[in-house]
Amino acid sequence: MRSFSVILFLHLVGSAVAQVQAPDHSALATRIAELGAADTDAGKDSANLLVKHELRILLEADDAFTANFDDIKLSRVDAPDGKFRLFTWNLPYANGSHGFEGFLLVQEKKRQVLFELRDMSTKITAPTAVELGPDKWYGAVYYAVVPAWKGGKVYYTLLGWKGQSSIETRKVIEVLSFKGGAPRFGAPLFGEGKVRRQREVFGYSYQASMSLRWDAAMERIVLDHLSPSRQDLEGQAAFYGPDMSYDAYVWDKDHWQFQRDIDARDMDIHKPWNPPPKAR
Repeated sequence: MRSFSVILFLHLVGSAVAQVQAPDHSALATRIAELGAADTDAGKDSANLLVKHELRILLEADDAFTANFDDIKLSRVDAPDGKFRLFTWNLPYANGSHGFEGFLLVQEKKRQVLFELRDMSTKITAPTAVELGPDKWYGAVYYAVVPAWKGGKVYYTLLGWKGQSSIETRKVIEVLSFKGGAPRFGAPLFGEGKVRRQREVFGYSYQASMSLRWDAAMERIVLDHLSPSRQDLEGQAAFYGPDMSYDAYVWDKDHWQFQRDIDARDMDIHKPWNPPPKAR
């Protein structure tokens, strides 16, 4: 009888430990499903508030940095060095525009700090020219992170998708860094000369599909080159699409150097992206 009691006790303890290690995501999963099923803009906004409420609860928990969120149907990128976890998602509206939401969980020394990202895209008229913060964010859904080092500081390069309008879609190469523990979006790492761009934004037809991915083998960001469907439509992003040539960005000491018309014949650019490099 004693042996049975010991075995039963161990089983109960083991079950309790398993429950601690596997937090309940059912409430958040339900809210995400409700958001996906909402068929009006007002319904999406209401469901989105509940999604943010449930996600915030999970991210404010002590184990938020080690918890497994693979079952959560929101886009997530984790810094290879463990500095942050970044959740982003979009809200498609009836007029073709999109709203973007995000939470950035940061490991700052011995404490965890949670930042809510506020999409201010409509008020950012020159997105490639400005450095931004959590309260003024050029919203996007991020799917990859590539760390780069400049002067001993880490710049996390983010690859993202951005629904723009009923006629245009965008892809974004964003940069996340930290100043005094505060997150900053954008850094002068693109272009040549004294005045560099803070991020790269690529606009193209909503009917097209543009690839933007990290090529681990060649250590470069590879992307479709975009061209207008007709020469007289040059400058109008909604009429641009891939032209079967490819470009790249390669890290060169202190910036991402642009390379036009690279040879991408040995890689399938439309396969899922490769994992980014590990932190040094």
